[in-house]
Amino acid sequence: MDEPKLLPRVLIVDDSRMVRATIIKRVREHYDFREEADGEAGWQALVLDPSIQLVITDLSMPVLDGFGLLERIRGSRLARIRDMPVLMISGDDEEARERAKGLGVSDFISKGIGAAELLARVDSLMRLAQAQTRLKENREEQVQDQDTGLFTRKYIELQAAQAMSHAMRHDSQVSVMVLGFDRYVELREAHGEEMVRQLQQRFTKMLSGKMRKEDSLGHFVGSQLAIVSPGTPHHACEAFAGRLREAIESANISSHGKRLTLSISVGVANTPADTVMSAGSLLELAGARLKDAQQAGGNRVIGCVGKAVATPVPTLARALELVRNGQESLLRPHLVTLARQMLPLLHLLERELRLGLPLADIEQRLLDRAREEEDAGQG
Repeated sequence: MDEPKLLPRVLIVDDSRMVRATIIKRVREHYDFREEADGEAGWQALVLDPSIQLVITDLSMPVLDGFGLLERIRGSRLARIRDMPVLMISGDDEEARERAKGLGVSDFISKGIGAAELLARVDSLMRLAQAQTRLKENREEQVQDQDTGLFTRKYIELQAAQAMSHAMRHDSQVSVMVLGFDRYVELREAHGEEMVRQLQQRFTKMLSGKMRKEDSLGHFVGSQLAIVSPGTPHHACEAFAGRLREAIESANISSHGKRLTLSISVGVANTPADTVMSAGSLLELAGARLKDAQQAGGNRVIGCVGKAVATPVPTLARALELVRNGQESLLRPHLVTLARQMLPLLHLLERELRLGLPLADIEQRLLDRAREEEDAGQG
């Protein structure tokens, strides 16, 4: 057996029981209804009853009049209330009508309106409201990703285009960054989709907390993210990207009791430093630099000069810590430098072993020598 079709609900607010009864009689075959005797009760009904889709209200009422109710509706933080069609019952007072128009009334009706005309007005306003809701939802889908809440690639390109246009008029500049986790596929296969999704969320939250209000964060391709930063020199973005890289490298994140080996790479592009003509080209250039950074071993930033931005060489103590934690990959960009630093220690180890000293003594001598080397480097 088919369930009865639910009718759209109309809220009728008037202190006259006779007026409410007349309106109900004219709409009840086509619409569900709810009635209240004053503006305050009408407002409470709107807040508590999400099924209401349209309001018919009188102007003159006790407690809260029609103007007050209309003002609350248009000032509501709830979109379903704020955008709701409001039909106001009015006479020939032009001053009152102008005031209601200023407050955002949708249309006016008289108390003696016929059934056909009333139904036509209500039907027209409901159709318009539904069309506007669909348009707004479509616009939001184009602007924000439904799963992450971040801007879509299309909207990020639009933001970059607007920033470039503004920069050309005001002799300014625009920087963009494209960034992502290194070895993302391996990370997902090793730790699962849910774990990687949580990592991405934490990373996104950290990014959002460090960006300026005028910057835009959104999706680029797959798991990669893009940031559009108007008015920012490329070297400032490269420095920012370097700090992000260091933060991820040193983050203590574990899975099943084992520390995760995490790193990110970043590609930076800038206009006018890079000779590109469109927002799409600027983003693609940053994306290509990210790809180059990851193919070169990851854990690096490639900026506008097309070379990896220098990253600090870890101390020997830090290098040993990375090895113990299974993060040898983070040492790849610095292996030659570290080898040069360790040669004196290796020679010392060889000499001490030949002398047949106990391993504990050799270890202490190596540690003392490492500290001397690091102190000399800092000095």
